[in-house]
Amino acid sequence: MSEPRLRFTRALCYAAPGFALAIPLVPVFTFLPTLYARDVGLGLARTGTVLFLARVLDFVLDPLIGFASDRIKTRFGRRKPWIMVGAFAAGAALVALFAPPAGVGPWYLFLWLALLYMGFTAVQVPYYAWGAELVQDYDQRTRIAGMREGLTLAGIVATGSLPVVASLVGLSERGGLVAIAWLAILVGGPAIALLVWRVPEGVVAGAALTRLALGPILANRPFLRLFCAWFVNGLATGLPAVLFPLYLQHGLRAGQTAAGLMIFAYFAAGCAAIPLWLALSRRYGKHRVWCGAMMMAMAAFVWVPLLRPGDNAAFLVICLITGAALGADLVLPPAMQADVVDLDQLRTGQARAGFYFAIWGMGTKLALGAAAGGAFLALSLVGFDPNGANTPDALFALAAIYALAPVLLKAGAVALVWRYPLTSRRHAIIRRRLDRRAGLPA
Repeated sequence: MSEPRLRFTRALCYAAPGFALAIPLVPVFTFLPTLYARDVGLGLARTGTVLFLARVLDFVLDPLIGFASDRIKTRFGRRKPWIMVGAFAAGAALVALFAPPAGVGPWYLFLWLALLYMGFTAVQVPYYAWGAELVQDYDQRTRIAGMREGLTLAGIVATGSLPVVASLVGLSERGGLVAIAWLAILVGGPAIALLVWRVPEGVVAGAALTRLALGPILANRPFLRLFCAWFVNGLATGLPAVLFPLYLQHGLRAGQTAAGLMIFAYFAAGCAAIPLWLALSRRYGKHRVWCGAMMMAMAAFVWVPLLRPGDNAAFLVICLITGAALGADLVLPPAMQADVVDLDQLRTGQARAGFYFAIWGMGTKLALGAAAGGAFLALSLVGFDPNGANTPDALFALAAIYALAPVLLKAGAVALVWRYPLTSRRHAIIRRRLDRRAGLPA
């Protein structure tokens, strides 16, 4: 018996928090370090140390929160309490971080940043696990992930326009950051309330409480293959994200207006392409369509080292193509991850979506951290100067690390995913066996 299609209104209530969760992402990762290093006066070294220590704590908490949200049952459910408490903590931390009082020191930044990371993880891990359990159908999961990630990209696009709006109304840079914090709270509060009120938690029939055991996870070969591809593609995505400002400044010598247009085009293309990836995945399968999107990004990135200063139009085309591919990166792997959780449940009899999504969260953070550290280390080794003039060899190295390294990494990810075994047909077999075990009609 096929699963009834989830109503659009209920799916939208589930996906709506994705917009609010995306609003503070760019300001926290891009503007917050400069705010404390330059304006608050902590300096680069102390600010960098605090950011690193807070991220280490966040990395450790991922599997603990994932395991707890699988294991602990309350009268409100397994996922909802974590999301409500995490949202409240993250909102309070955002306001405190973007509006620091005079004379604060590194402990202020560490405590509030740690609370922000903990709150965000307490929301994100159960939220993604909830989406994996909300529906069991292979294609419906892609639809749910598409709605969630589409709204996430829309939130990022909206945030990109906020600095322009803030300057038009006369707000300072710090005032604009405070406005972003309050916008995230004012949009996120009602969205979380609708999620908790209108969306039931997925019922995982026939599953026992999860135990903290890594053996079955390591024996899950589709998971290992998908995780490795997810990590490698995370490196490929992280490198251009970290080096984007440097490439625009030194490679293209683009102005601030052009840079803003390219960022907007990148994320807007990702939003617009999501319906295409959803339609293609229903016809050809998630893993093959994801491979196609990665190869499309490779075909665009490979031309970057040939660009010269002023080639803004050509680079805008590259941004549109790679941005469209980003839509597939955001939508298809999370839906594939949910399918892998079903395989684990069939083998172990346990519902461990939270723990699995926590592991993927750790992989994402590790990939982004490695991309940032590796990119800057590689540039320093070739003598690149971010504040001065550079030789043609240093500029070519910048373009190569920005674009060619991601091409090679994505090629590795494609090789890992191309023969991915958990197809739509095999997933249907897994679901039938799980339904029979739970005593549900076939």
